[in-house]
Amino acid sequence: MTFNRREFLAMAAVLGANAAWGRGLGSPSSVAWQERRDFYPEGVASGDPDSNSVLLWTRHLPGSSPVEELTVEVALDESFRKVIAKHTAKVSPAADWTCRVLVGGLNPGHVYWYRFTDHNGFGSRIGRTMTAPSDDDPRPVRFAFVSCQNANLGAQNAYRRMIFEDERADEANRLGFVLHLGDFIYELVWYPEDKATYYDRQVQDIVRYPKGEKVSNFHIPVDVDDYRAVYRSYLHDPDLQDARARFPFVPMWDNHEFSWQGWQSFEVFDGKTRPAQTRKVAAMQAFFEYQPARMAKPSGPSLEQFNPPTVADVAVTKFDDNGLGQEPNNLAAINSLKGYRSLRWGKHVELIITDERSYRSPDPGTDLDGDALFNKDFSEFIPEEVMEIIDAGREYNGGKPPDAIPFGDKKVANTQKNRPPQTILGAEQKKWFFDQLRESKATWKIWGSTTATLPQRADPQNLPPGITSSKWPGEAYASMGGADMSTASHELGQIYDFVRQHEITGFAAVAGDRHSFWAGLASKSLPPKPFDPVGVAFVVGSISSPGGLEAYEHKMAKDEPLRSLFIGQAPADTKPQPTINMLLMHGVRSCLEYCKSGDLAKARALSNPSMAPQMSFVDIGGHGYAVVQAAANELETEFVCIPRPVRRIDSPDGGPILYRARNHSRLWRAGEPPKLESTVVEGEARFSV
Repeated sequence: MTFNRREFLAMAAVLGANAAWGRGLGSPSSVAWQERRDFYPEGVASGDPDSNSVLLWTRHLPGSSPVEELTVEVALDESFRKVIAKHTAKVSPAADWTCRVLVGGLNPGHVYWYRFTDHNGFGSRIGRTMTAPSDDDPRPVRFAFVSCQNANLGAQNAYRRMIFEDERADEANRLGFVLHLGDFIYELVWYPEDKATYYDRQVQDIVRYPKGEKVSNFHIPVDVDDYRAVYRSYLHDPDLQDARARFPFVPMWDNHEFSWQGWQSFEVFDGKTRPAQTRKVAAMQAFFEYQPARMAKPSGPSLEQFNPPTVADVAVTKFDDNGLGQEPNNLAAINSLKGYRSLRWGKHVELIITDERSYRSPDPGTDLDGDALFNKDFSEFIPEEVMEIIDAGREYNGGKPPDAIPFGDKKVANTQKNRPPQTILGAEQKKWFFDQLRESKATWKIWGSTTATLPQRADPQNLPPGITSSKWPGEAYASMGGADMSTASHELGQIYDFVRQHEITGFAAVAGDRHSFWAGLASKSLPPKPFDPVGVAFVVGSISSPGGLEAYEHKMAKDEPLRSLFIGQAPADTKPQPTINMLLMHGVRSCLEYCKSGDLAKARALSNPSMAPQMSFVDIGGHGYAVVQAAANELETEFVCIPRPVRRIDSPDGGPILYRARNHSRLWRAGEPPKLESTVVEGEARFSV
């Protein structure tokens, strides 16, 4: 899509950005720029490029005047001999001295260089960015997707590896952008005096909240200055800062940009839900100020600041049929910044990004008798049918939900039987999502889902007698939860039905949040129900946040009866192995055989073919990033896994690679089932396939 100058200026106003317009072939810079990174300690960034414009960002140190002016230049070359755009923008305390400039009039699929300079000639570092190709550009598309970086507990080595490989790639194989699927920051912060270590990790003293609130042994933000403080601390990380300077980012929030277990404008701590409309708005304001993204705000066309709505922390007692709290302060808070949007990149990619926290309904399990649905012998599992009954509410079983939920020999009251199904997207966003899918002309319709869509399940019904003291209380398979899109099976089924009914091909989901690598097929149901996939799905490991395998290693008792299913150990092994990957791929019999004989081939021969026909690859302990290459007839997603990032590796490559796995799919025709093949091309991931 292209805009004339007048339309472009109007769009910049909606986005709350200054506007600059590119011109001609460029001329030498007339600005007396002297690089002084100390005046721009959070670096520079660019975001949400389209085929003729991109958002640029920086933050200047607070000045002595109420308002300072920065000059931004955009050039065709790194030496700024061909400057094609120049603009003066104001920065002030109202936006924490951040600056957002939307530069238009650019050429499609082109690399540009940019920098900022203050009135003293002190300049930022030079940033690199690029525009999207035109909608009819047939060249393959390459982009990375990432999530979950916790600077309080780990290092961002994955970005250093990403930069290292991109700098050495030829132009056709360089990344177009980095999709960040959330948890860019973690608002939960431990101070070292409260908690010195987390597993084997040293807690880093990254930020002290100006106000903050202490909950248990961690601290959380209470106002916009607190949220700003944690963004600034994260952006002082050299690897993250260098990545933002090299690649345009396409960011979306998940939960930790606001609150750990938060939803809509609620916080949840110690099992108690409390209204937090003021904090939601503060979180949205800080995101707006620190992330260059094309997100609309209803507070007016200010070019310099967010102008937050005035809200109060008021109890929400009325919800509509989709679980959306109707209290005016709640609605104002969640609509203060609209994050869901789409991005077109050439002929082959339409990226459709969803917000899975702001409009979701309450967790349907909060009103259930949790103790009655818990079995200590199977603490990691819950019967699949229980999850489905809870999720679907009054729509379960064609509108005939049971009065009670079966759990072994017990019957537990079904408190959801008269309630609507769980929704993660909410009604308005879901309609928009369906419209985007139906109308897209791109070869690949890629859903940027902040939470995982591939289900986590196991087959404890196949455990031999005697391992546990009690019998598995489910009818058959177990869910391992996740509190993500995969557990909203009713809504996910609606999405997959829509894809099938409208004969949408090239449907793929890329997701984060789960702190692990997953590759598989997107299907509404799994055996013994019909298995009928409509697309492919991927989940990326965390940049640095601790994952599930790390938790099992440190928390699971050595005498736990089911330990062999998670961190099993064969007679010849010197340390526990990630048998949980084998559990998720092949089932309990394979895990038990491996721990008995140490023979992987023999263990895989006992694979349960009905357990995970959707799965192609899984690594619960994986850290790193993923790279998608989308072409006319195929899509490949590569997982780049690095060692556990407990400390920064100060080398040009960011340290070694544990493995590189490629997941390949050919484009399928309407009515054909998609297929996915996974291959480890470098390193070793023997439990993951």
